[in-house]
Amino acid sequence: MDSKAIVIDGSAMAERLRNEVAHRVEAFRSATSIDPSLAVVMVGDDAASQVYVRNKMKQTAVVGIRSVEKRLPRQASESEVLEIIQELNEDSSIHGILVQLPLPEHIDPSVVVDAIDPNKDVDGLHRNNVAALVLGEEGLVPCTPTGCLLMLRQYAENLSGMRAVILGRSRLVGKPLAELLLRENCTVTMAHSKTAELPTLCRSADILVAAIGRPNFVQGEWIKPGAIVIDVGMNRIKDNDGKRRLVGDVDYQAALSVAQAVSPVPGGVGPMTVVCLLRNTIQAAEGQLGQA
Repeated sequence: MDSKAIVIDGSAMAERLRNEVAHRVEAFRSATSIDPSLAVVMVGDDAASQVYVRNKMKQTAVVGIRSVEKRLPRQASESEVLEIIQELNEDSSIHGILVQLPLPEHIDPSVVVDAIDPNKDVDGLHRNNVAALVLGEEGLVPCTPTGCLLMLRQYAENLSGMRAVILGRSRLVGKPLAELLLRENCTVTMAHSKTAELPTLCRSADILVAAIGRPNFVQGEWIKPGAIVIDVGMNRIKDNDGKRRLVGDVDYQAALSVAQAVSPVPGGVGPMTVVCLLRNTIQAAEGQLGQA
């Protein structure tokens, strides 16, 4: 069947947003004579994390944000990580702090995240920023949900009254995205692996967001005709020839024949997540120096 859905080009959207961030960075530097800066803390040598960190560092350079990398060995203690974070909190030349997840098992990520100055918490995961999001107040918002919302706005200027179903209830994506969509006056249902009659629920959604971490989990018949589908999944699978490739949580080809618009994997949410990190960093810098 020929596809009819619009492919939501996250890479092109990210490029436009990156240009906007670069202009904000230049304006900030002109007004303050200060370089906005991001510190990334990485514990251990997880291969995927190293790739993510390298990509983030490259992107900061593109928009003119100074980046600082703090690496600790996998065996570093929780107290050693907290000591680094405290140093970064107290360093007025650092405007954003990101701790690359996942952390080694012996380190509690909640303790580490909540040690970050909430005004420098560019991942938006500190409990103060989480509370601000729930209460409808100003704060730094997690990057992936922000990217998802910007993508949705591209194809539906007014989200008010639309029914949204979010597959996945993580602190990183599902929960904050639900709050963002509630702010847009959507009717939001959060589903998960224990949800009964999941296909039926998904078919009721005008907006379907898949962030469940299962490759090709959402089938074409689960999608309401004309729905907007945002695929947050990043799953590496092995083809019959042994080659590995990246796929989302949605059966992409099937979705193309049903939905109004679909985000691809790769090239969808991923690029938007990175650029929203840059956006949060300049927002944090502006807030700390009264430029917001």
